[in-house]
Amino acid sequence: MEVAHREGILTAASLMVGAPAAADAVVRARRMPTLRVGLHLVLVEGHPVLPASEVPDLVDARGMFREDLGRMGVEIFLRPAVRRQVAAEIAAQFAAFAATGLVLDHVNAHKHYHLHPTVARLIVETGRRHGLRSVRVPDEPAALVRRIDPSLPSQAPLWPYTALLRRRLRRAALVTSDRVFGLAWSGAMTATRVSMLLGQLPSGVSELYVHLATSDRFTGSAPGYRYVDELDALTAPATRDALQASRAALIAFSDLPAP
Repeated sequence: MEVAHREGILTAASLMVGAPAAADAVVRARRMPTLRVGLHLVLVEGHPVLPASEVPDLVDARGMFREDLGRMGVEIFLRPAVRRQVAAEIAAQFAAFAATGLVLDHVNAHKHYHLHPTVARLIVETGRRHGLRSVRVPDEPAALVRRIDPSLPSQAPLWPYTALLRRRLRRAALVTSDRVFGLAWSGAMTATRVSMLLGQLPSGVSELYVHLATSDRFTGSAPGYRYVDELDALTAPATRDALQASRAALIAFSDLPAP
């Protein structure tokens, strides 16, 4: 994170407040006042902020968030007790972020779980009390990405959910980008791909997101993710050259004008 911001094009990072290294990440973020920081809300495949006993329907026997995303999504719809636990955990994560003293730049969610309409509603309602202005809408223009890499397999369309989320944010007077890049190449946003994207950016606001680290193997790393390559993608000279040629400006969510 520090290298990508100081030596590369990283403008913002998202904090998992319940993760083991959260305290270290906050210390590093405070050393970089020009880096914007948002909340990476976690409701699946991670550590809850609340004790497991307070969110029993959200966690497994280890006290970790469940990994059966689909079934949990159905339970959120159908079971009031589960919805109350989700609401409590979302509130706890917003409060934990506020306790860091960092300014909230944006909110997104692990595995894009805020595409769930109930989760999105709770984020908006809770976020209002914490100065929420911006939320990621993971809406990637598939045609543009496939022009760069025709070998990409077709993916299930997210547009019904992204359209619903975008409408909810608009009604709540919250801002977002026009599009996002990083879904199809998740864990493989290489310098070549980032440079090619920068050379074909449509007009408007585009978010490029990556998962970066100084090693490809660490506790919690995802199999096959090329963390080091993604760090290189933000610091490579070719990336800076492509950015300059594109005439795009580097911003963060908090730089977007109010709707």
